[in-house]
Amino acid sequence: MEFRLRINTGPKTVLNDYIKCRDRVSVITGPLGSGKTFGSCQRLVSHMCEQRPNYQGIRKTRWYAIRNTYPDLMSTTVKDFMELFGDLGSFKGGGISPPTFTAHFKLPDRTIVFSELMFLALDRPQSIKKLRGSQLTGGWLNEIKELPKAVIDMIDLRIGRYPSKMEGGPTWYGLIGDTNQCDDDHWLYKLAEEVKPKGWSFFTQPGGLIKNPITKEWDPNPNAENLINLNPNYYIQGKEGKDEMWIRVNLGNKYGTVLDGKPLYAEQWYESIHLGNVVYNPESTLFIGLDFGLCPSAIFAQLNQYGGVNIIDELVASGLGINQFVKELLKPKLAKEYHKASIVYVGDPAGNHKAETDEQTVFKELEDLGIECIAGNTNLLTPRLESVRYFLQLLVGGKAGFQLNPIKCPTLRRGFNGGYRLRRIQVVGQEKFMSVPDKNKFSHPHDALQYICMLLKGGYDDVFDDRFNRNAETDSRWSR
Repeated sequence: MEFRLRINTGPKTVLNDYIKCRDRVSVITGPLGSGKTFGSCQRLVSHMCEQRPNYQGIRKTRWYAIRNTYPDLMSTTVKDFMELFGDLGSFKGGGISPPTFTAHFKLPDRTIVFSELMFLALDRPQSIKKLRGSQLTGGWLNEIKELPKAVIDMIDLRIGRYPSKMEGGPTWYGLIGDTNQCDDDHWLYKLAEEVKPKGWSFFTQPGGLIKNPITKEWDPNPNAENLINLNPNYYIQGKEGKDEMWIRVNLGNKYGTVLDGKPLYAEQWYESIHLGNVVYNPESTLFIGLDFGLCPSAIFAQLNQYGGVNIIDELVASGLGINQFVKELLKPKLAKEYHKASIVYVGDPAGNHKAETDEQTVFKELEDLGIECIAGNTNLLTPRLESVRYFLQLLVGGKAGFQLNPIKCPTLRRGFNGGYRLRRIQVVGQEKFMSVPDKNKFSHPHDALQYICMLLKGGYDDVFDDRFNRNAETDSRWSR
């Protein structure tokens, strides 16, 4: 059959920029309903048609379309492509070979497009064995955030190998990917925001909803894409009954962590106002909060001139005792980045409990290492949480009194975005949660942060000994 392809070049949109991109790797992130899958399907067919014909006048290409699971592959990836372009060839599923669509149609210049599009489900790193030996032109990574990085690494070395040099080689080869927004510690986030590899392009569509900084409500975004193909109330109705983080990630197209549980600071934390380029001020006291155990954490903070708090750094470890943590991580970091700083340490009051082995407390161990650390007067959850909420809701100098450095504090940031949460209790027909936060990699640095906030808010006045009380008003360690 003859096929005339017309790429949508209507109003300038991020989606059209993605469709027209010809970099070796391009990835688009967008909210639900933004047309990402359609754009990827359109790009695939465009690349099929753009391939130079061989000496027989045939434009030959071969592609993989990859999804994380077979049910998702068949119910969404295959279904969407076939609804759009199924008339351009034939589809064969089942058997030993993967489901395959074979495109076979004639262009106006009388050349023939002949292309194989094979659909694979690859949800585990060990699945990469399915890719070995493949000779491909390129690949489509549908919902790329659901795929392991090892899969992307392997397929990246299988592209550009078809058609062969004898038939002119591929006119274009590469990978295209589409997805809803990912977590802020995802490998895709690191590539897009930190590594930025050569030959990779990242496209971020406007959210379907946008956060109103005054009302704190998610409102319709007039700049959202693909609205012409959606119900007029698609996004505003879609947010009903959803929690804050789900809306943020899936409808607002913002980085975040969608986890099963109740975030502790969902009503107070807003990245738009709480992230800032705050750095260490050598003229001001450095406060370091410590949480102990086998996942020790240290949070570095300073008061600003208005009485707000700047969270400037974090140090998070796993599988280390406090002695090893201080010697191998904390002290080298202090020597390198905070040389001669005036430091006040505050730690988990549980550190006053004697160990069963040698009856030595953590605070005594810290003292032997040259660190004088204040112990909190309580480990009750409510006052700890409220001390952080106090600063999150504080307005100073026209902006939020709590400022966190997003580059140097990635674990704290992700904890605020949902990683630090109450675990859901599995009760049929009810939504119940545990009364204490889930113990995970986010809880330890957040505990350390709480000790600092309690101290700076004034919750530790009665636990300072003479060394800290003596000249509290004039001591350089309390200078702002």
